[in-house]
Amino acid sequence: MPKILSEAQVDQFRREGYVPRVRVMSEAQALEVREKIERFEKQQGTVLRGDQRHKSHLLFKFLSDVVHMQPIVDAIEDLYGPDLLCWNTNFFIKEGRTPAFVSWHQDSTYWGLSSPDVVTAWVAFSESNEASGAMSVIPGTHLMDQVPHRDTFNDQNLLTRGQEVAVEVDQSKAVRLDLRPGEMSLHHVRIVHGSPPNHSDHRRIGFAIRYIPTSVRQLHGDDSSTLVRGIDRFNSFEHEPRPTEDMQPELVQLHKDIATRSAKILYRGTRIKSYEDSAAKGSYR
Repeated sequence: MPKILSEAQVDQFRREGYVPRVRVMSEAQALEVREKIERFEKQQGTVLRGDQRHKSHLLFKFLSDVVHMQPIVDAIEDLYGPDLLCWNTNFFIKEGRTPAFVSWHQDSTYWGLSSPDVVTAWVAFSESNEASGAMSVIPGTHLMDQVPHRDTFNDQNLLTRGQEVAVEVDQSKAVRLDLRPGEMSLHHVRIVHGSPPNHSDHRRIGFAIRYIPTSVRQLHGDDSSTLVRGIDRFNSFEHEPRPTEDMQPELVQLHKDIATRSAKILYRGTRIKSYEDSAAKGSYR
């Protein structure tokens, strides 16, 4: 019996590739996380940039706590069993009245993982709705194999390569996943999804947590992950330590090393070597 998702939600994920609106923390808790993010940005004099938006749970204890939150991990266990890794985390932040967008794509395109048994918990730290550029999914497209994508390296595209599907998708079937702060949606690694610009006056902050069962492997280089539940009997990834404070010096250096390795995987086949590269695009800039 599922721990937090209903049988109907588990079935929807299997059949349609997503689950909408699951409350995982109160709005007050979500806004507290947002305040901590923005307090750090104010202290450093700029918004989160470059590799700060990648594997951010290694830099900030409060984000590591989110990655390990029982309601979130319970939902992932309902889908993929008790032995689970957090493979990655990424911020998708759209400032108000800006042209940043996410093209229609499958997450699996450049991740290099051995299996499509990958789910994203997309946690809202601000309201995400039609005005602010909420994510939409095309139900059932997760049942397709990996489809061809083209790289655009569009300056306004939040994806690493500005990648977009190179096949026709029926956008009339798209479902928008509106979220209140403290809610999450779940989506499969192969579902086609994207989001338009933020036309509101308010910042939209989404935190994407990528979970995998421990049986999944990285096919294109050395990689790391965080064990969030159960036992890792496969040990295909370097295990990441859990921070005990924000910006812990030894983890800041480890994060930098891990981000460099990760960029080589995601940007393989290009001349880009890191998220800080001037040619790099997307949410990492």
